[in-house]
Amino acid sequence: MPLLEVDDLHVALRTPRGPAEAVRGIGFTLERGETLGIVGESGCGKSITVQSLMGLLPSSAKVSGSIRFDGRELVGLPEREMCKIRGDRIGMIFQEPMTALNPVHTIARQVGEPLRLHRGLSAQAARQEALRLLERVGIPDAASRLDAYPHQFSGGQRQRIGIAMALACGPDLLIADEPTTALDVTIQKQVLDLIRDLVAERGMSLILISHDLGVIAQTVSRMLVMYGGSIVESGATGDVFARRAHPYTQGLFAARPALGAPRGLRLATIPGSVPELVDLPAGCPFAGRCAFTIDACHAVRPPAEMVGVDHAVRCIRLDAVEAAQASTHTGAEVVR
Repeated sequence: MPLLEVDDLHVALRTPRGPAEAVRGIGFTLERGETLGIVGESGCGKSITVQSLMGLLPSSAKVSGSIRFDGRELVGLPEREMCKIRGDRIGMIFQEPMTALNPVHTIARQVGEPLRLHRGLSAQAARQEALRLLERVGIPDAASRLDAYPHQFSGGQRQRIGIAMALACGPDLLIADEPTTALDVTIQKQVLDLIRDLVAERGMSLILISHDLGVIAQTVSRMLVMYGGSIVESGATGDVFARRAHPYTQGLFAARPALGAPRGLRLATIPGSVPELVDLPAGCPFAGRCAFTIDACHAVRPPAEMVGVDHAVRCIRLDAVEAAQASTHTGAEVVR
């Protein structure tokens, strides 16, 4: 049995312009010890998806469908029961550590809190375990800094503290929501290496949200490409990188900076902008921004089509997309 099974998940949020469907019938599974990445532009539904797994959505949000964790249904689970899972069996590293940490409590208290709540450790035992965790995630001179406050640490150190908190109870599933966004490149690599090492060391499952395709390639074995609250492409990371069957996936890859590109060369962009959730078309969410759009794209939600082993794509114009790709590759070969 998979550790996590998400089926036909819908999340509707209340907005000034009326209800907006932020997640539109997505589904995926996660095996024990498996690593999964979720990519897409801001506003595509990545964070809302993982917040629904954690039960951290706004109280006005309406959730339907199914989220089964280790066989237990989480949709509709009372908050008291969800609290027993959150921080214990599911840990989360948040995007901005300064807002995730409480500025008025010491690091020892915050890292030790899950251990006191979920493991029943005494204050002294929790403090000792907090020290061990801080040393494991690479906080220098951790013993003398247990009683320090979040503002006394650098951004990279705060993120390491967030990782220690998420791992305190040895969760089965670790969720990392763009954990390196606010960090410089060198610190990003250190934090990602740490997450990879800890996941492998403890045999945890991992869901990593990132807008960085390089990070996804180096960190996860499977990936989901999201747009407009829908999964438009999914599969093994190597397969998706090799084929890039959906026009949106192709657009994301084309927009990456290229090493060695001539100075002043403009980056490729995806035409248009991400629509407001209340303005999404009834059919394919990418309709209108996509060069292959026809009338049917606006009206019909594309079914998932398999284009390889465990590689699924939602596009009714796959033949045209693939023909255009083949023509581009052939033209490039003629030019060479």
